[in-house]
Amino acid sequence: MTEPALAVEGLRKAFGGLTATDDVSLDLRAGEIHALIGPNGAGKSTLIGQIAGWIAPDAGRVRLAGRDVTGLGVAERARLGLGRSFQVSSLAAPLSARRNVMLAAQAREGSSFRFWRQVRRDRALVAAAEAALARVGLAGRGNVPTAELSHGERRLVEVACALALGPKALLLDEPMAGLGAEGSGALADLLETLKAEAPILLVEHDMDAVFRLADRVSVLVAGRVIASGPVAEIRADPEVRRAYLGED
Repeated sequence: MTEPALAVEGLRKAFGGLTATDDVSLDLRAGEIHALIGPNGAGKSTLIGQIAGWIAPDAGRVRLAGRDVTGLGVAERARLGLGRSFQVSSLAAPLSARRNVMLAAQAREGSSFRFWRQVRRDRALVAAAEAALARVGLAGRGNVPTAELSHGERRLVEVACALALGPKALLLDEPMAGLGAEGSGALADLLETLKAEAPILLVEHDMDAVFRLADRVSVLVAGRVIASGPVAEIRADPEVRRAYLGED
């Protein structure tokens, strides 16, 4: 059996008397979008933090393309192929879209301590950034300061930054947040094409987007995965309907 692009095995994290994630296991397979859903306070942010590398689990492990990365930090996981985009933007607003993506490509090379004057002349980095921006539909917008881009364009720059890492897996945390119907639809179209290049673990509250995009869905409630499977199975699960979809 082919090794999953990303595998989470028995992750647990407690903060004092609160167990935020409780023996969570799931995987991400080649060519798929695996959506993670759950109500507010379900533990999604803690789980994402453990997968990304900025929260250390109390137990369990994370594997990226078969390699145990549990003890590695954010930068090391990125260099090994974990691309990510978070709900709260981490873009450098004063810099152009191109320079933001160049910084991501530079991090992939492990060369983050080079002087910026040298970096911006690096043709390989410029080409990688331009290719990633074109891939998300922002060709010709590279010179625009990120602060002057629309909210939807900034979300696309974040995806371009993730792509510049040459990811083996993409971790996208609420990429539709703050987008209108048109922006959400355009981003959904893009994600449908990207999953063939790198499978996507998608954390999203927009259920229309989830049910359109996901090949599989896992439902997190009170720190535990209560159901996991194809969209039709999840939609029909009575426990999921009660716990998350608000139906009897």
